[in-house]
Amino acid sequence: MPTRARQAVGGVVYHVLNRGNLRARIFHKLADYEAFERTLEEARQRTPVDILDWCLMPNHWHMVLLPRHDGDLAEFMRWLTVTHTQRWRAHSHTEGQGHLYQGRYKSFPVQTDRHFLLVCRYVERNALRAGLAERAQDWRWSSLWRRVHGSDPQRQILSPWPVDRPANWLELVNRPMRPAEQQAIRQSVQRGRPYGEAAWQVKTAEDLGLQHTFRGRGRPNKEAKTMTPVPFSLLPIWSPHVPAFLTGDDDMPGGVICQGLVG
Repeated sequence: MPTRARQAVGGVVYHVLNRGNLRARIFHKLADYEAFERTLEEARQRTPVDILDWCLMPNHWHMVLLPRHDGDLAEFMRWLTVTHTQRWRAHSHTEGQGHLYQGRYKSFPVQTDRHFLLVCRYVERNALRAGLAERAQDWRWSSLWRRVHGSDPQRQILSPWPVDRPANWLELVNRPMRPAEQQAIRQSVQRGRPYGEAAWQVKTAEDLGLQHTFRGRGRPNKEAKTMTPVPFSLLPIWSPHVPAFLTGDDDMPGGVICQGLVG
């Protein structure tokens, strides 16, 4: 089946993720993290994309981005991953030895309301959830660290959020998320499904050609005419997904975890 074209338009927030090929480590030492963040700043200077949030993990990374114009996200990500790969290979003297990344980045649109805050919370607590830091703001390779501990020049890469950040943001980020909230975000990661209120999901999927992200796996049902977003309250009690705490790679299938319901 041919790969579907990306429908990334300007003025829409996207969560973006990529991981190392075969889940191998991308960042082995401090200099690797530093080099990626420098490349990230260069990418922002080349293409007008607002960087709202990020977290670098040993074998993958998350970002929350707001492209200003149609096509900007694809160009930003193309230059970032290609340039980072070339520099990584040159530094490690491994040119021509296969892929650094597993493939193209994954992305999904995010509604700019409470859902945006949930996605940013999910991203910024990634290292804490993986046991790499005692507090989320202590993980050096994240937007949260720059916002809390960074100098004025270091914070310049961060664009203002489209919604107000709660006054108790640090407390929220360091507090465990509800399992159903995490599961809904992971489903969007895996399927590229718009993340937001049900009506917004339907409209956004139709506008961006993402209706397929609400269909089941396998051959499509010829009788299926509409898509049905799944609200938090209707998520299954049991889910075939569990976080891989040792790597922080918690958005892929791998076990069974009991899911709570939103109160």
